[in-house]
Amino acid sequence: MALSDLFRDAGGDNITDVNARFDEVARQASPDELGAGVAGALRSDQTPPMGEMVSDLFGRSSSSQQAGLLNQILGTLGPVVAGALANGALGRILRPGQTQVTPEDASKVSPSEVTEIVNHAEKAKPQIADELGRFYADHSGLIKTLGSAALLAVLSQMRHNAR
Repeated sequence: MALSDLFRDAGGDNITDVNARFDEVARQASPDELGAGVAGALRSDQTPPMGEMVSDLFGRSSSSQQAGLLNQILGTLGPVVAGALANGALGRILRPGQTQVTPEDASKVSPSEVTEIVNHAEKAKPQIADELGRFYADHSGLIKTLGSAALLAVLSQMRHNAR
């Protein structure tokens, strides 16, 4: 079944079982389609602010996933901007010359610090939502922990992108 058929079958936004629909769409969608949907939800005014959503996901992630997220942010920002953020939580866990966050280091970062990191990253590089969307496309099970409203936002954005 084509992705557009899943949305047509969903009957618009009247999805009774959002988790099941999301699972079905996530299985059918390409990582790029799912990532774009997540990025759209992160930017949406129908969901909590991006920093808050990513912080929530971070808190529900394994230390390996936490490290992956922080490394995605570091890679997107580049060394200059990441260095500016290093005065905060990143500076506390990154040793001089270290360019990657380890799972052990990531477990020392609190979700509230992630909110701050993402808020600064969003100001420096608005396209960070696209990078975070791509990261979470590889971890679609985490997306479901955000709840029905966020899943509907992801599905709505994917439906919009499929048109």
